[in-house]
Amino acid sequence: MASITLSARTERHPNLRPLSILRDLPPVADLIESCFSSTMDGDGKRYVQDMRRAGSDNSFLKWAKHAADSTSLPLTGYVWEEDGRIVGNVSLVPFRHNKHRIYLIANVAVHSDYRRRGIARALTLRAVEHARERKINDIWLNVRADNAVAITLYQNLGFVERARRTSWQAVTDSRLERIKTDIAVTSRDARFWQTQLEWLSRLHPDELNWHSKWNFSTLKPGFLNWLYLLLIDANVRQWAAVRGESLLATLSWIPTGRGESLFAGIGQRSDPEALTVLLQQARRDLHSHHSSINMDFPVSPFDDAIRAAGFKTIRTLIWMQAGMAHV
Repeated sequence: MASITLSARTERHPNLRPLSILRDLPPVADLIESCFSSTMDGDGKRYVQDMRRAGSDNSFLKWAKHAADSTSLPLTGYVWEEDGRIVGNVSLVPFRHNKHRIYLIANVAVHSDYRRRGIARALTLRAVEHARERKINDIWLNVRADNAVAITLYQNLGFVERARRTSWQAVTDSRLERIKTDIAVTSRDARFWQTQLEWLSRLHPDELNWHSKWNFSTLKPGFLNWLYLLLIDANVRQWAAVRGESLLATLSWIPTGRGESLFAGIGQRSDPEALTVLLQQARRDLHSHHSSINMDFPVSPFDDAIRAAGFKTIRTLIWMQAGMAHV
């Protein structure tokens, strides 16, 4: 198959058209599953299932037709149609953060029989154009760190790496053996809050808060916050690792209903073993709540400490932002 010659405006290519939520969701779900099944986690599988269900729900489709550009659901995008079927896709997911509009480019997928022809490039370019036609210049995407071809593509299109984060998972085990150490695990004391907040803010920067909506105010000590958590039935758990009177690390469990429920706070010069001890404590203490626990954490020198606690890598994502001079 010949490579594609692109015009200055990619929407002019006869094979590229806007996504139709009235008819395209099931075949797009099939395409995404065929492209990413080997690396798809539980959330990804549920996403594909939800897309298929949505594609057959008339009431949802009627609502989505009018809400596609104002919801965080992936209802806006473009497809590449060839030989009578959809062989390429890109989704655009809108976000708002502090009244600021952001677009996330997602689900860039091309059928294996049609790769290396410039389809992914054309779809990504059209997604960027779509955002900028709406005066939105804050455009992001994420890509697996082991997908060298896609990383090169996005770099060539002017995307710049802003963060690299790993999703970790471990099974819980109430009988997990304790390691011998002089580091003690205590409940999080109120006097640790400011240091904890500084650590969490550095490790979970506001630059990406628009996507994950980290809300660390639920961790703040005080009666009013305790009462609020009681009223919403949020069973937040917090631990601290100390050596003598010195705080080394903190760990919080926030039952968000999503995978990233553990939030670790640790200083750049802290003893890595403190993080290992805390994560092992969480594996023991949360056994009655979940069979497994997850944590999102930036790629860092603490990776070995996380592994030592029995956590395994689910995936590492590179978060990239479009350069202002692009297109």
